[in-house]
Amino acid sequence: MNKLIPLLLLCCGLIYSQKKDADLIIYNAKIYTADARFSTAEAMAVSKGKIAAIGNNEAILKSYQSQNKQDVAGRTVLPGLIDAHCHFTGYAKDLWKCELWGTQSWEEVVQRMVIYSKTAPQEWLYGRSWDQNDWPVKDFPDKQRLDELFPNRPVYLKRIDGHAVVANQKALDIAGITVNTKVQGGEIEVKNGQLTGILLDNAKFLIEKHIPEINDETALKYFTQLQETCFSLGLTSVHDCGISEHTLSQLEQSQRQGTLKMKVFALLNDDPAYYGKWIRKGRYRNGNITVGGFKVYSDGALGSRGACLLHDYEDQPGRRGFLLGEEEHFRTLARKLKNSDLQMCTHAIGDSANRTILNVYGEVLGGKNDRRWRIEHAQIVTEKDRELFGLYSIIPSVQPTHATSDMYWAESRLGAARTKTAYAYQDLLQQNKWLPLGTDFPVEEINPLKTFFAAVARQDEHLYPAGGFQKENALTREQALRGITIWAARAAFQENELGSLEVGKSADFVIISQNIMAVEEARIPETVVLETFSSGNRVYYNQQYYEDFARRLAAPVAGYIH
Repeated sequence: MNKLIPLLLLCCGLIYSQKKDADLIIYNAKIYTADARFSTAEAMAVSKGKIAAIGNNEAILKSYQSQNKQDVAGRTVLPGLIDAHCHFTGYAKDLWKCELWGTQSWEEVVQRMVIYSKTAPQEWLYGRSWDQNDWPVKDFPDKQRLDELFPNRPVYLKRIDGHAVVANQKALDIAGITVNTKVQGGEIEVKNGQLTGILLDNAKFLIEKHIPEINDETALKYFTQLQETCFSLGLTSVHDCGISEHTLSQLEQSQRQGTLKMKVFALLNDDPAYYGKWIRKGRYRNGNITVGGFKVYSDGALGSRGACLLHDYEDQPGRRGFLLGEEEHFRTLARKLKNSDLQMCTHAIGDSANRTILNVYGEVLGGKNDRRWRIEHAQIVTEKDRELFGLYSIIPSVQPTHATSDMYWAESRLGAARTKTAYAYQDLLQQNKWLPLGTDFPVEEINPLKTFFAAVARQDEHLYPAGGFQKENALTREQALRGITIWAARAAFQENELGSLEVGKSADFVIISQNIMAVEEARIPETVVLETFSSGNRVYYNQQYYEDFARRLAAPVAGYIH
């Protein structure tokens, strides 16, 4: 018997040595892979930043060994979340500006600017994210109070959607704007022969070009700061819609320094100076940064009445909004891009703008294809025009929290009948059988789990309205999860490397506090991210949650006798 012991030990050693090494093993989990079968698993092994194996606990633990094994105690694991439409670098470089989100009146905006003016980092006073729809008086403000308080400092306050601003007289003077100034694709508001300070869409660029940009060092610091926020909310990849070549160089500099770990799919600004160069160059990849196409604007936003409609606004007869460029501009760019591997991704809110872009795309693309040209927002689309998405394989890229933010006032802009043609996400999904989802932050909050909830429940965080807003267009939970993972990756031609937890793909995943696929719908907003992993490295850990959880476990149960 004693002679058998060394032999048994040798056999056990041989069996153990046959295990493959992994950098990380996650086990005892509920893993939603988001693969083609939408299968689930219990464990996965990660090696060199990629998924090496995925399956049940027994199979993974039997086949792999690692000094870094993590028992997640039955918690839910999702693929790294992807925001298919946001403004990552734009928001980051706005972090020096005065935050006006959540203001309840114009006077509150003014008072925030007074406080901000005492510590503002430059002469310009720049505020962002006011929304008159949240105020008792829902009309656009005017510049009178700004002129009184800041006669010698330029003030520039951008609306939440970025499509309208109010500027004081000093800023208007710097830009040379008068009551006679005209601009294509924009509007300079004049009442009673006087400038009100309200500028819509392209008109705002007359002032913006005079506002100094922050330096590269500060921009890179803000990229890192915003990246940490994204990681804390489960985002591992973003589609940054509309950046300059200079911003691209800043992202690459941040990556070289090792501070940028976020995967960024970038769309370039619609700048004619870029066309020839980038069409020749084509799709561009540098580490975690990919340039895949152009972001184009066809119209404004519904909240600022710049969305281009087929019929008058319900609350402003005679007004239909406007296109931001001639139809021929969009057609010319589409024809140029047809002969490249770059995508054309066009902002379209109103039903007239959507029809225009759908027809331009259809004319150039000619039928079914795999170009994955996108319409960003696809917010108001007639039933007849909706079919064009499927006919020409055009991808609607939508943001579900727009529906739950706009639902309070959308009908006042559109009337009941037209509102039924808006935010129709299930109908849009059926055109191509897939639908990428985003937040459009900073227009909406960054949180992709709010995207998921808004898509599924058609309610806001206050669980309003009961039964959901136009619930017939809600997505299923599976569709919503695919929308913020694999379908978002597919919208950037990245589905073979991101978006699902499958062997060979990047090990981007998140651990969350509860199972959003099974928990009661009304409880979904309670979900928090516990850990986020990017390329197999943990980039976020919710220390506070785990400490609170440990305290709850250690607390004595009431009535228990030791």
